[in-house]
Amino acid sequence: MLKVLIPTVMLFPTIWLASPKWLWATTGAHALAIAFISLVWFKWSSETGWATSNLYLATDPLSTPLLVLTCWLLPLMILASQNHINPEPINRQRLYITLLTSLQAFLIMAFGATEIMLFYIMFEATLIPTLIIITRWGNQTERLSAGTYFLFYTLAGSLPLLVALLLLQQSTGTLSMLMIQYTQPLLMNSWGDKIWWAGCLLAFLVKMPLYGVHLWLPKAHVEAPIAGSMVLAAVLLKLGGYGMMRMMVMLDPLSKDLIYPFIILALWGIIMTGSICLRQTDLKSLIAYSSVSHMGLVAGGILIQTPWGFSGAIILMVAHGLASSMLFCLANTAYERTHSRTMILARGLQMIFPLTAVWWFTANLANLALPPLPNLMGELMIITALFNWSPWTIALTGLGTLITAGYSLYMFLMSQRGPAPSHIVSLPPFHTREHLLMALHLMPVVLLMVKPELMWGWCY
Repeated sequence: MLKVLIPTVMLFPTIWLASPKWLWATTGAHALAIAFISLVWFKWSSETGWATSNLYLATDPLSTPLLVLTCWLLPLMILASQNHINPEPINRQRLYITLLTSLQAFLIMAFGATEIMLFYIMFEATLIPTLIIITRWGNQTERLSAGTYFLFYTLAGSLPLLVALLLLQQSTGTLSMLMIQYTQPLLMNSWGDKIWWAGCLLAFLVKMPLYGVHLWLPKAHVEAPIAGSMVLAAVLLKLGGYGMMRMMVMLDPLSKDLIYPFIILALWGIIMTGSICLRQTDLKSLIAYSSVSHMGLVAGGILIQTPWGFSGAIILMVAHGLASSMLFCLANTAYERTHSRTMILARGLQMIFPLTAVWWFTANLANLALPPLPNLMGELMIITALFNWSPWTIALTGLGTLITAGYSLYMFLMSQRGPAPSHIVSLPPFHTREHLLMALHLMPVVLLMVKPELMWGWCY
């Protein structure tokens, strides 16, 4: 763990001491080196499930894919932000990259924590850099209201979790994930225990987000700069799923009765947010709502607590992280050239940028779960697990898949096909940096197709 955490901390002096001319190149190269070092976590030698560096930080098959995804994303965020942060004064550029790096440090400690309280503190700490990135570097004046929504939704959800964790500490005497599985099972039969159960999951359901408490997400995505959108879609939403997987193990006797309303909301959310996507005019807003739809499927997979559900959830989280981050990057490249996120004002881009249309097409296919890609593997595992749990769910998940295909096609046709509008003239060509960025998103998705057991979690 420390062989990745220490280089991440050493990025801070690199950022503030590098010469202005080489700032982006140096930090990008350093972050990419960390990303490659993090692949060592995949080399699995432990028989017990946990590979421990000390009592507080460890990796297991559930956290490893998410840790590597976190490390992989930092160099991509630096690559994506270069163009629109470059004109700013050098100290602001340094501060921006510092916030991104601090986000990575917090996320590594959140995913690697074996102590639930450490996980909670890091879960909350990720709020601060994200909030500053959204409210300081956002595109429009609505960024302040988006930041407020983001802050209060997340805080209102996670304060009950703090109380629930203190009660758990009081009743079991430990909050270590290594120890808590060996403690006495909790006898839960009062109303207070049911409220405690909901308190344990609420923070994660808001973060995922579950349909009904999702309103902060499209606002935050639309107003955030590109790096903010990427890290929100790829990693911060996954904190919710990861936290739920960790907590569900402890909530067992009550779960079989209390999960029904949440599963109904999650499955209904797949349909509703998919339908909202079909009538979006704003490109980033469409991609943001599609994230809510996919996370509804993940929430359903986790809540039924079967090995297939868990496995499908983690596969879909990793695959969706890369695919939706790539879509946000593509939306940003179009926005930097046309200065509009309205799809109908920037259509017909395939005529001008044919290679980029290939990236768009591939990212869309990944988002709608094309057969060989891991997105389909995750979705199929969750849909099968839900069908096994209750055959009625197939109506909702099947319709959701259909709608997903519909809005993905709609997004591609609206932004790429058709005649280019007459007001689009002299757009700057795509740079090698942007093609590299798309390739670095797509490469892990394709490689995971070859060796999917890296992200099966506990189930192999």
